[in-house]
Amino acid sequence: MGLALEKDAEECYSVDMNDAVRHGMCVSVLASELARELGCDEEFIHKVAVAGMLHDVGKLQVSPYIYGRRQGAMKIEEMRYVRLHAKLGAEILKREGYDQDIVDMVHYHHENYDGSGYPYRMRGEEIPLGARLIRVCDVFSALVSDRPYRKAFDADTAFGMVIDEVRHFDMRAFLAFQRLINTTDIMSRVNQVLHGDIPGLDEK
Repeated sequence: MGLALEKDAEECYSVDMNDAVRHGMCVSVLASELARELGCDEEFIHKVAVAGMLHDVGKLQVSPYIYGRRQGAMKIEEMRYVRLHAKLGAEILKREGYDQDIVDMVHYHHENYDGSGYPYRMRGEEIPLGARLIRVCDVFSALVSDRPYRKAFDADTAFGMVIDEVRHFDMRAFLAFQRLINTTDIMSRVNQVLHGDIPGLDEK
């Protein structure tokens, strides 16, 4: 994946826990609606929604490198440590008794369709469908969000950046995501999640 997109996806939400929660909510909304766009059943849609919300839970164990950081982009060695979060997240959810499908979606959400992802460099249909859906949504959510070192990209610009990296995504999921962004009001929901008032967040 291109350096800029990978940095955005990995650093996503280095500022504070409120941003992490908003990101999880955004990915949950996008991934569940993407699953619905693909005609998946309600049980699967529910699992994707849960996995989308919790996909970065492993970052709680690498929080000294993430939450509260305001000094700019991560160093390479920090990014390598942060890359453990997918495996750590799966371990947390398995320990807490989550459905194995949800555990797998979290475990493999940084795998790329062309085999260039992590932690196992899986490719194609080896990657669970839910993880493939979350992969697209995770990257897009990071791009349309404010970051410590840049403002959010608008939806059109963000989607153009995703197109540039399309080889990393499941084409069926990508085309469904394109329909979702271009033919529904999903961005109004995304903007509400990322920028609107949410009870319990941003309270001092």
